[in-house]
Amino acid sequence: MPSSPLPRTPLSAPPHVRTSRAVVPRGHSRDIAAVLIPQLRIQRRVAELAAAISADYRDQELLVVALLNGTVAFLADLMRQMEFPLTMDLMGVSSYRSGTTSGDLAYTKRLKVDVRGRQVLVVDDILDTGKTLTAVTRELKALGAAGLRTCVLLDKPTSRSGGFEADYVGFVVPHLFVVGYGLDYAEKYRNLPFVGVLKKEVYAPETPE
Repeated sequence: MPSSPLPRTPLSAPPHVRTSRAVVPRGHSRDIAAVLIPQLRIQRRVAELAAAISADYRDQELLVVALLNGTVAFLADLMRQMEFPLTMDLMGVSSYRSGTTSGDLAYTKRLKVDVRGRQVLVVDDILDTGKTLTAVTRELKALGAAGLRTCVLLDKPTSRSGGFEADYVGFVVPHLFVVGYGLDYAEKYRNLPFVGVLKKEVYAPETPE
């Protein structure tokens, strides 16, 4: 079912982020090489995203579908600034079996809310290869979503294996291993209030430079 056309509110182009000079907080310097996006900058961009989404869907009955687990921090901050009633559900999707290796897509939690005839916004933490969001949006369209858009905190276009593009993007980031603000490595670092670059010796200790 094709997405129904909706007006779009102009949103400033997502900033391309390079490694920040912000000091890595004490206690995290052992594993974090650099702060990529400081907490305050995240908060400002999330507010911009929420304002644009609120303007686009103010007169719609929006269903927000968030992908677990990395989107939890982003989702919480984003939803609190959406200035209209909405419905939310969670979908568990995993494409990583161990470490940094991508595996087959597996659904760990299915939706409880019926998407038929609904305007749906899929929220995810990062768009890299595009495989997860391609599969999820394909399934939601098959389930009968009337309109479908996607929102991601981070976009890593250098990892893209296809042509998928998100409708709302927080930041465009380089090809680095990022953690924090919901993103993890081996289920660690999700609680960092910033997005940081993980040291290579943490995720690939036996890989030569």
